[in-house]
Amino acid sequence: MPVDAVIGVDVGTGSARAGLFSLHGAMLAQASRPIRAWRPHPGYVQQSTADIWAAVCASVREACAGTEVRVVGIGFDATCSLAVVDAQGGPVSVDPDGAPEQDVVVWMDHRAGGEADRINAGQHEVLRYVGGRISLEMETPKLLWLREHRPEAWAKAAHFFDLPDYLTWRATGSTTRSLCSTVCKWTYLGHEARWDEAYFRAIGLGELADEGFRRIGTDIRPMGEAIGILSREAAEALGLSAGIPVGASAIDAHAGGIGTIGAAVRGEAPDQEALFRRLALVGGTSSCHMTVSAEPRFVPGVWGPYYAAMVPGLWLNEGGQSAVGSLIDHIITTHAAYPALAQAASEAGQTIYQVLNLRLDRLSERVPFPAALTRELHVMPDFHGNRSPRADASLRGMISGLRLGADADDLAVLYLATVQAIAYGTRHIIETVNGQGAAIDTVLASGGGTKNPVFLREHADATGCAGVLPQEPEAVLLGAAVLGAVAGGAHPSIRDAMAAMSRAGAVVEPGEAAVRAYHDAKYAVFQRMYDDQMVYRNLMRRCSNLVA
Repeated sequence: MPVDAVIGVDVGTGSARAGLFSLHGAMLAQASRPIRAWRPHPGYVQQSTADIWAAVCASVREACAGTEVRVVGIGFDATCSLAVVDAQGGPVSVDPDGAPEQDVVVWMDHRAGGEADRINAGQHEVLRYVGGRISLEMETPKLLWLREHRPEAWAKAAHFFDLPDYLTWRATGSTTRSLCSTVCKWTYLGHEARWDEAYFRAIGLGELADEGFRRIGTDIRPMGEAIGILSREAAEALGLSAGIPVGASAIDAHAGGIGTIGAAVRGEAPDQEALFRRLALVGGTSSCHMTVSAEPRFVPGVWGPYYAAMVPGLWLNEGGQSAVGSLIDHIITTHAAYPALAQAASEAGQTIYQVLNLRLDRLSERVPFPAALTRELHVMPDFHGNRSPRADASLRGMISGLRLGADADDLAVLYLATVQAIAYGTRHIIETVNGQGAAIDTVLASGGGTKNPVFLREHADATGCAGVLPQEPEAVLLGAAVLGAVAGGAHPSIRDAMAAMSRAGAVVEPGEAAVRAYHDAKYAVFQRMYDDQMVYRNLMRRCSNLVA
């Protein structure tokens, strides 16, 4: 007799994944497929909806192959990228040169920096709900860029979707949008259930208001609410039966928050106050840091407050770092020692991170604690700008303390210093949110990078917070499955499904006093590096009239 199960689909920056879960949150099967990205110019990153949907379908078919289950619901999450399609559902090119299949502006694309600056100069009231400044990663600056730089694409577009909502549209044919995406990335005022018409007119997107906002969404639904059923065409592509309920979608990081933040830690389920002391850290190419509260909390440089954008009935604040996994990979793969270490890792059947972690273990034998290896090496991690709390996409990375050496030990220590710098970015976000009334003391971590023990240890030590890993490592997929479970009626609400399907795993406590004192000193350097970068900029401005 088939057992009931739900499917979670997650589309990240580099892959599409599908997970089959029991109604109690146990992973039954999973599969993934890579997705392609194009970078036609510096700062431009584009993808293809056709490529993404094909990867989703292949992943679902493989995950369900040979299983004897009855799928009762499907949930989708994805990166907050902009997907543009015409009236027939075909791609509308977002490429500056018109490449036909490239119809997605990826979240990390920085083409709309000028548009974001112009919007922020207006100091619009709606910007209070994005931390005071809109990010060029969000959708209205990208829409403005498209209207001004690709007017023929703007005119041809029938729908502008956040990528998670594009997936539910492909699955059901419904143009319903998710409260999660529209509130967090499109300036929809969820607590008032409306778009701010004055804002769109003021920034140069009044045409959307004239149309009644039909191209960006008029039916906005809470996450997990059933928005339709799997169409016959989509079911055939996915290898499933038509008629399966599909839930309103979520941004990928927010799905990770759903999959972790409500879990019982040390055997205790969180009451409301304990929930408010938690931060969901979802790490991947970038990272998101999410915390909830009963009342709106306005935190400069931290996105939100967003109403019901992750946990129903609660306000969400969202910090983040634009480069996390991508920064660590960049530091490792561009180092002179990488090719030899990568080959050694392959021959040993290990990842490059495992090889580096073992090397750090050996190097740590000569210092009081592992973190002390970086005493003279410091990194400012904003290689791709700062998402929060400085909210400055123009910031750049810095490394202080390099010596005339490039062997494997040098790479291992630089890798550690980079992980620490990312942890100090998390500490900066936590301190900023706590300064506005929060009391975060526990970090529930999920996503690819957080499976690395060095990453979790350094975060616990640097922030002074307990670090908690989920029992189910694929917590983002689990969060998507929660949406499917609610849509299919397997659980009555998101909160009920969170409690039933998510569980905490290992807990990493922060280090002793000496470790904390060391990180306090390193964190002071981290802060000083920003101040120094501002000094460098001011010095160079003095000669700006001499530079063409």
